[in-house]
Amino acid sequence: MAFFQNTKVNLLNMHYAIIAIAHGGAGAFVSAYLLKSGVSLPMVFVALALILLGRFIIRPFVVALAVRIGLRTTVVVGALVTALQFPILAEVDGLGAILVGLCVVSAIGETIYWTSYHAYFAALSDNEHRGQQVGVREAIAGLTGVLSPLLTGLLLVGFGPHAAFGAGAVIMALSIVPLLFAPNIPVARNVKGSFKAALPSIILTISDGWIGASYYFAWQIALFLSLDQSYLAYGGALAIAALVGAIGAMVLGKHIDAGHGKTAVWIACGAVASITVLRAFGVDNAPIAILGNALGALGAFIFVPTVMTVVYTQAKRSPCGLRFNVMMEGGWDIGGASGLLVAALIASLGLPIWVTILTGLFGVTTTFLVLPRFYAREITAVRHQEARAADA
Repeated sequence: MAFFQNTKVNLLNMHYAIIAIAHGGAGAFVSAYLLKSGVSLPMVFVALALILLGRFIIRPFVVALAVRIGLRTTVVVGALVTALQFPILAEVDGLGAILVGLCVVSAIGETIYWTSYHAYFAALSDNEHRGQQVGVREAIAGLTGVLSPLLTGLLLVGFGPHAAFGAGAVIMALSIVPLLFAPNIPVARNVKGSFKAALPSIILTISDGWIGASYYFAWQIALFLSLDQSYLAYGGALAIAALVGAIGAMVLGKHIDAGHGKTAVWIACGAVASITVLRAFGVDNAPIAILGNALGALGAFIFVPTVMTVVYTQAKRSPCGLRFNVMMEGGWDIGGASGLLVAALIASLGLPIWVTILTGLFGVTTTFLVLPRFYAREITAVRHQEARAADA
């Protein structure tokens, strides 16, 4: 298992495993709690869209921060700021200033964290093992997230939001510990060509963000509503999904590294499309919703390594991985925010939420059409490298 020999990636995956506990617990209950606190369904979608639009606006400033303090330290700052959103979430009581504050803090924290995290992973990971390293990351995150939604549901019911979301904040803050032993990678002050290098890939992240709006955000709300807005039932469904889904990423990551990226695209997009349709049928039907949620986790653990292997490879080859990811993540924000605003419109018109779930098929179709070209390009690049090495 050569992909485990990179100690720096192992530390980063350890960090990700801890932070996944917070994301899979407190983070997975954000939309559900907003609904319970009196925020209407359309406004929940609008609030989530505003967070993504805020991320898009703030993202260029992450480069200036990382130039000053380095890539690893920027990831640490992002994780700590993101942790602050959970205590604020516990104070939300319908529309108002606290909800606005939640959107602002979430946008700042998530922008700093995800932009720098993806650039950091791309810099530390290995070209020949990247698919498996991403797969290991997703599988570990899935396994560590099995108990967290159950415990969060129990804390919400037994002790209230301050205990539940406070625990999520503490866990997220503790996730920085493994990073303290990882190298801090400097970011050059002036680099040309990184933003331009990312332009051909923007359509990929825009479509991925659109998928996220329905496959993740809208579905979490649909699942919660289908389970009669029960925190315990919702947490249990998420736990089952985490257990089922953790297996798929490891298998497909190896498949990608073996040179079967195009096949992986067929499998991943086919799985996500099929699960999306199943989930639409599962709205207001608890057994089908639980099944669709469990299969959805498996689909995600197949889909994420398939997309992110390409993204990380391109980021590492670009003149500056951080600037590359500013563009890539910005595309995700635009796609996700657009999908959420469409979801808000659908909800305000009184249409059922399964209509919103099905809008994700547009993003899946785009990804299916675009992603194979990137794998073909990567295979060509590798062959050129091998030919140059042979000539040398």
